[in-house]
Amino acid sequence: MTTGVEDLAVREPAVTGTPHARARRWPPSLVAGAVLVGLVAVVGLVALVWTPYPLDVTGSGPRLAPPGGDFPAGTDRLGRDLLTQLMAGAASALLVAAASVVVAGTLGLVLGVLAAATTRWADTVLVNTVDVLIAFPTLLLAMLLVTVRGASTATAIAAIGISGAAVIARVTRITVARVLREDYVTAATASGTGWWGTITRHVLPNVAPTLLVQLMLLAGGAVLAESALSYLGLGTPPPAASWGRMLREAQSTMVVAPWSAILPGLAIVVLVLGLNLLGDGIRERTDPNLRGDR
Repeated sequence: MTTGVEDLAVREPAVTGTPHARARRWPPSLVAGAVLVGLVAVVGLVALVWTPYPLDVTGSGPRLAPPGGDFPAGTDRLGRDLLTQLMAGAASALLVAAASVVVAGTLGLVLGVLAAATTRWADTVLVNTVDVLIAFPTLLLAMLLVTVRGASTATAIAAIGISGAAVIARVTRITVARVLREDYVTAATASGTGWWGTITRHVLPNVAPTLLVQLMLLAGGAVLAESALSYLGLGTPPPAASWGRMLREAQSTMVVAPWSAILPGLAIVVLVLGLNLLGDGIRERTDPNLRGDR
């Protein structure tokens, strides 16, 4: 679903068709992604104020009860309502994804702009730092942080955010460097616009669509990473819910209660698919080569 960094370069917009016609052109992937992510977001927001049963109470019902009746999603091996855990897990997944994107976007944007717009020496140092971070697996970084801080949601966010910042920094550096070579930026600099003014008025608005696409894709990766960390016991700890931990706990009962593994797995697929479709839709909407007149 993703494209190469070079394909995400900033281009001059191609103005085709009437503004009204262009406004009506919403890519199907953008609509589908927005619907899927919106549904999960609504479930997560509802879980903040209401769930069918208390999250931290075991024995809410019979163990491994099939879906139906008082338990629409069934129960797990401890008699906990799976619908309650799925709803609370949606809130946890969205929290980790959003916070990781903020961390990665902030660090990556700062590093990328500094690498592209400052001295060659600073560029070399920052590029080498980014290469080291990219080569460092998220799970390994999380393990190192867990040994220092212990397993927690904050540890997972830090590990995912730092790993994602390297990708954002690389994309930012390339796109900012290309924008700085444009004639309108050269003219603005010649007219007396300072470094900060050039970055804020001309560079950032032009690289924003590219970064937004990357951040959406990073959010999908963050959901998968958080699920993997929780599955390994390095992510969100109990009693907070996590789809990854639900999968781990369902391992021993998959034969007799397959719904306990299918439902959280399906929830992960829906959210990740929605975020990736949203990213592709934004790219199609903002890239003049893909948008065209249809």
